[in-house]
Amino acid sequence: MNSTSMPSSGAAAQVVPVSALNRLARETLERSFPLMWIGGEISNLVRAPSGHIYFTLKDDSAQVRCTMWRNRAQALGFLPANGMHVDVRALVTLYEARGDFQLNVEAMREGGAGRLYEAFMRLRERLAAEGLFDATAKRPLPRYPRAIAVVTSTAAAALGDVLAALRRRAPGVPVVIYPAAVQGAEAAAALCAAIDTAARRQQQDGSDLLLLVRGGGSMEDLWPFNDETLARRIRACPIPVVSGVGHETDVTIADFAADVRAATPTAAAELASAGYHAASEALAGSALRLQRAMAQMHGAWTQRVDRAALRLVHPRQRLATAGEQLGVRGQRLQGAWQKQLERHQQQLEKLALRLHAARPALRPARERVDGTAHALQRAMHAQLQRCGDRLDTLGGHLRHLDPQAVLQRGYGIVRDARGQILRDSVQAPAGSAIVVQLARGTLSAEVTAADSGAPPLRGPAIPD
Repeated sequence: MNSTSMPSSGAAAQVVPVSALNRLARETLERSFPLMWIGGEISNLVRAPSGHIYFTLKDDSAQVRCTMWRNRAQALGFLPANGMHVDVRALVTLYEARGDFQLNVEAMREGGAGRLYEAFMRLRERLAAEGLFDATAKRPLPRYPRAIAVVTSTAAAALGDVLAALRRRAPGVPVVIYPAAVQGAEAAAALCAAIDTAARRQQQDGSDLLLLVRGGGSMEDLWPFNDETLARRIRACPIPVVSGVGHETDVTIADFAADVRAATPTAAAELASAGYHAASEALAGSALRLQRAMAQMHGAWTQRVDRAALRLVHPRQRLATAGEQLGVRGQRLQGAWQKQLERHQQQLEKLALRLHAARPALRPARERVDGTAHALQRAMHAQLQRCGDRLDTLGGHLRHLDPQAVLQRGYGIVRDARGQILRDSVQAPAGSAIVVQLARGTLSAEVTAADSGAPPLRGPAIPD
């Protein structure tokens, strides 16, 4: 945060709105903390109807709220649950609307990576200490490569992805394939030999860029790319090397040793052909930034909707509140009429005193006054009667809308195991447990079939 973002302690007259403060805090957090892996135990997990996942990540002494948007949650290869130990790849941020510190989770994996991960970290630290991964040693990629060498397995799907991307983006660039095993005990040696062959044939083939690619897999499947000898061969190769191993979340020693690391094999081909399609790449980048901004805005609004949905009031409670308000207003109306009647009576008494003082003809005046009083009283009683009838009618409407009255007519309210009201048969697949609330008692049942008809129910009645 720069010195102009927030007022100094001496500027007592400057007031910062809460929304501006939270926005500055969010921007500071997102700038200060990079995308990182964080480990802990899942608790308070909630799957919103929108598809987003909200949960708390904790350890023995601290906890933090986490949000995983629907597009990220759908890519998970397992089902998160409370009590599960996971590693999350997340961005530290702040939910501005509530001022809550939270993590926006991009990826999640079960537990730690075990001994292989520890070996990976030790080798990475040792080679980094040697300077093998120094950014100053990285070579820039040629903007318009004359030919591209590809080291991978000819049976791998990654080769087809790379060739398809290069045909689409740079069809005129020759591609030279150097086959090598990408999995198994002999894969590391085969990859080193293929890189050496590509280096020897550089002048003959005209290759000035090398792609080292492989599709996704487990850490065991990708372990040949964590070989120390392979990392040193990559750095010694006279041709700039782009590493495109696994998926976006997979990282290997070869990625650090390469001049450029690509998230996927297709991304490696896109980097190699970037110069031929600079304009389209710029357009795609703009579209990607717009998509991310829209996704962030959509996610923020969806999160607000999810939180608002938790504050919805049951119709029975709304009816009860409306009935109470109607009763209060009826009492206020009756009191207002009573006060108005008292004022009229006071006025009549004052007029009677004035008439008595002036000694007018009392009988005709009294008769008129009595007639007026009787008329006023009848009008007041009629008005009170109409108001009472209206109150009775409104009370009847309230009783008609009472959910308990609907249940008395033979209807029932069906809920799932979490207590959510079911309105569509697709919400209760076969085998799921449901609870049917009747006018007297409830029924626990199991759905044997979910279709447009009425599914048979079974189970004992549970009294209220």
